[in-house]
Amino acid sequence: MVFGVLKILNIAHGELVMLGGLRGFLGFQCSRWDPFLSLIIVIPGIFIVGLILDRVIYRHIVRQWGEVKIKNSLLVSFGLGLVLQNLAQALFTGDERSVQVSYAGKGLDIFGVLLPYTRLATLGIVLVITVALHLFLRKTYPGKAILATAEDYESAELAASTSTVVYMMTFALGAALAGVAGQFVTFTYSLMPSIGMLWTLKAMIVIVLAGYRQHHGSAARGPPLGGRRSVGRSLSSAIGTGLCDQGDSQGAHDPGCSCVLLTVAVCVVRRPRPVIRAVPVISHAGRHRSHRC
Repeated sequence: MVFGVLKILNIAHGELVMLGGLRGFLGFQCSRWDPFLSLIIVIPGIFIVGLILDRVIYRHIVRQWGEVKIKNSLLVSFGLGLVLQNLAQALFTGDERSVQVSYAGKGLDIFGVLLPYTRLATLGIVLVITVALHLFLRKTYPGKAILATAEDYESAELAASTSTVVYMMTFALGAALAGVAGQFVTFTYSLMPSIGMLWTLKAMIVIVLAGYRQHHGSAARGPPLGGRRSVGRSLSSAIGTGLCDQGDSQGAHDPGCSCVLLTVAVCVVRRPRPVIRAVPVISHAGRHRSHRC
C-alpha cells in the first residue's frame, strides 16, 4: 500500500512489524491482556509511530522523482531499520520472546486435523481487516482520495485532495497494519529485534506476485505462498534431510522458504507482470482507467 501510493520502498516495514509485536508483548506482560484484545492499543500506537516517521523522514523523500526517490527511500529506510533494530535490542535485549496464551494448545478437530484456535482467530481477523480496508478505499472519501492520489497526485490536488495529508495518512495506515501483523507474530512465531528484514522480504515477495496497489491481490496470493512453504517443509521432512530442524523459528534456512523463492523466480521469468489483474476504476472524465504495476 505504501509502495503503491507513495512510490517509495520502505525497507523498514519489517521493523514496524517488530515494534507492533513488542507493543503487544508488553501489554501482555504488564497487564496480562489477551493478544487479540491488545490490538486496541497496538493499532493506534503504531499508527502514531507511522505519523511521526512520515513527518520527520519520509515527507522529504516523497516529492522526489523516479530513480532518485527509489534510491533515497532504500537508503533512508535501510538506515531507519538498523536504528529501530538496535534501539529495540538495547531496550529489550536480543532474546526471543513469545506470548503463551491458555488456549494455545487447543483447536478445532476436523477429521483428525487439529486447527489451532489461535490460527483460526488470526485468519478471521485478517479477513475482516482486508474487507474493511477494501470498503474503506472504495466507499469512503478518504479512501477514494488515496486511490486518486496514487493515480495522479497533481490531478487529485486540483480536486481538493491534499496529497501531503493523503501521503501521511497512507503511511500511518500501512504502519498500523504492520503492527497488527507484529501482534500475530508474538504467538504464532517468536519475536526478536532482528526479525524485521525477513518479514520485509515476505512482503516484497507478495508485492512482486500480486502487484502494488492491489490489496485484494495480496490477500489472494498470500495463502498459496504459505501453502508452498508448508509443502516444501513437508517434502524436506519426508526425504529426511533434517533441514527443517536446522531452521530457526522465523523460517531462516527453511526449505519451505526456498520453495517460495523458487516460485517467485519462475513467475518473474515466465510472467513478468502481476499475477492478479488490475482493477479498473472510473476517472472523473468517465473513462476506464486501471491501476497498473
